Amino acid sequence: MLALLLALVAVGACARETPAAPPRVGPVEPVVASAPVAPPQVEVLRSWDAQRAEAWARGDPALLAALYTQRSLAGRRDRAMLRAWAARGLAVRGLRTQLLAVRELGHSRSTWRLQVTDRLVGGVAVGRGVDRPLPVDEATTRVIELRNVGGRWLVSSVSTTTGG
Repeated sequence: MLALLLALVAVGACARETPAAPPRVGPVEPVVASAPVAPPQVEVLRSWDAQRAEAWARGDPALLAALYTQRSLAGRRDRAMLRAWAARGLAVRGLRTQLLAVRELGHSRSTWRLQVTDRLVGGVAVGRGVDRPLPVDEATTRVIELRNVGGRWLVSSVSTTTGG
């Protein structure tokens, strides 16, 4: 028993005299936080809004027309408004749309109906001697119908809803 006790004391003394080696750690992989992925209909709307903003910044009705189906009344109205601004020598730069709510009302391979609440949060009217921010927009709720044409989602109709 005394020999066992002496052996334990000797092992303990050796353990105190030699520091323990640090634990081996493999390579550390960096952790990259990713932004939450938006639902597909939100991504489609964001992309569409960005393309529309580009058409308005360029004052390009053909580029704008490419975002709507051929018979879209909303598309005809948007192009008419763009042409009126361009006739006055104005373009709209920095146009940004803030999506406040998006609710899917129906979806198939060829159509997508969405209830969208949004507002314009940016935009500056620019032209010869003009550099004026657009007025602050209020939120508006609309039902937007998109059609898949050649693999692209185009706006076929827009109607303003009443209530919520």
